[in-house]
Amino acid sequence: MNRILDLQEKLRKVPFGNRIFSGFLARFAPYFTTIKPRVIELRTNYMKASMKKRPAVHNHLKTVHAIAMCNLCEFTGGILMEASIPKHRRWIPVGMTVNYVAKAKTDLTATCDLSAVEWDTCDEVICMVSVRDTSDVEVMNAAITMKVSDKPKK
Repeated sequence: MNRILDLQEKLRKVPFGNRIFSGFLARFAPYFTTIKPRVIELRTNYMKASMKKRPAVHNHLKTVHAIAMCNLCEFTGGILMEASIPKHRRWIPVGMTVNYVAKAKTDLTATCDLSAVEWDTCDEVICMVSVRDTSDVEVMNAAITMKVSDKPKK
């Protein structure tokens, strides 16, 4: 099992374990902490994460700021890559295309599914992340391009 999935399994058994796990993951890139993401579900090739609509992530319209939603997408795609990629491979984001579909007026949930990825042979993965509001309306989607390669031999 992957080290991230191992940690998740261990923390499930303690009070506030998911909150601790989510906070730990947000520290992979410190700017993730600005949106206070929460992992709802994480398993190999699938992740669902959320963020609260709160004043710190508002834009001038008092909706969730576009870049806060981008952070949620990158958090979801990046953590999923780390939790899913085989130990002998590595990844790095090389591009992101986003579409803002509707105003984000509520808490948000992002999902990404990589079940179709051929991990041992791919050199690129496109993480398709969908962000939805509490009415299940898509407010944003992102295609995050991840370069994948073998780790150098030691």
